[in-house]
Amino acid sequence: MATKNRRWILRQRPSGDISETDLELVEAPMPVPGDGEILVRNVYLMVAPTNRVWMSDIDQYMSPVGIGDVMRGGTMGVVVESNHPEFKPGDVVEGGMAWEEYSVTSRARLVPVEYGLPLHAFASVLGNSGMTAYFGLLDIARPKAGETLVVSAAAGGVGSIAAQIGKLLGCRVVGIAGGERKCQLATEEFGLDACVDYKRGNVLADLRSACPDGIDVDFENVGGDVMDAVLTHLNIGARVALCGMVSTYNASGDWWSPKMFRNIIMKRVRIEGFLISDYFPRFPQALDDMVQWVKDGQIKYRVDIVDGIENAPAALNRLFSGANIGKQLVRLSPEPALG
Repeated sequence: MATKNRRWILRQRPSGDISETDLELVEAPMPVPGDGEILVRNVYLMVAPTNRVWMSDIDQYMSPVGIGDVMRGGTMGVVVESNHPEFKPGDVVEGGMAWEEYSVTSRARLVPVEYGLPLHAFASVLGNSGMTAYFGLLDIARPKAGETLVVSAAAGGVGSIAAQIGKLLGCRVVGIAGGERKCQLATEEFGLDACVDYKRGNVLADLRSACPDGIDVDFENVGGDVMDAVLTHLNIGARVALCGMVSTYNASGDWWSPKMFRNIIMKRVRIEGFLISDYFPRFPQALDDMVQWVKDGQIKYRVDIVDGIENAPAALNRLFSGANIGKQLVRLSPEPALG
């Protein structure tokens, strides 16, 4: 086992895109677990847009990462040493740990590897991303068969799963994604009825053409101009599940999005934001559905894997440039052999 632990430290608050001076990769002593704690060799760092939010000193759902502190992040790894009665060496666990190769924690969740799927599936479609899509759609948006559902970031780790669940529920699903390749993936691999390429320059008109009967449900990941275009075409009584506003996270100053918020009143729309952490206790009830859909091929997923902890900031920036397809992961160490 290694004797040093590489970790990313937040050195300053980013302004716009993350720069080379915002974070510093340092070597630290190997952490030692105390009573009730486990030492985890991290295998995957699950990169998400919320990582960028945590770097900002703004009002948010948890305290921002402090200057000089290790960068917070969701990880999945293998228990190396355990002083906790519920975990043993060799267990695969996940939780909110940090951008580091080894973590000590007293709180983690066992990964249900007994389902016989690749570990990266549990870091994506069967992890926080897939569960965000599942509960955001079924609990918050509640689409009905025959309705038109629009999903922004439809080729991403959350959006691609939400869109496919919408198809399973009998909706007409229209995605919004950046670039011809992503739109083609959304329709040909993920089975969406149509996909609007926001990079073509006229989202408003293209969305109108793709949704001739208006929009009944919006699973919103992007915010900004994309969200404004969706709000413009909402039907009376529409529902918006507000999952994220990734287009605004690198903005300086106040977030201006959305400008068309008045349509929430005009169209009598129900809009609700949600956090996946609120649903952690309910993951087991969703897992059987999700595993079966994946095994049956009814839900397909992509992972975009970058190797090496040194590439974690660049992997996060990929989410904001639109370079990733599917769930963005950083592989920090080899996957364990699963029985």
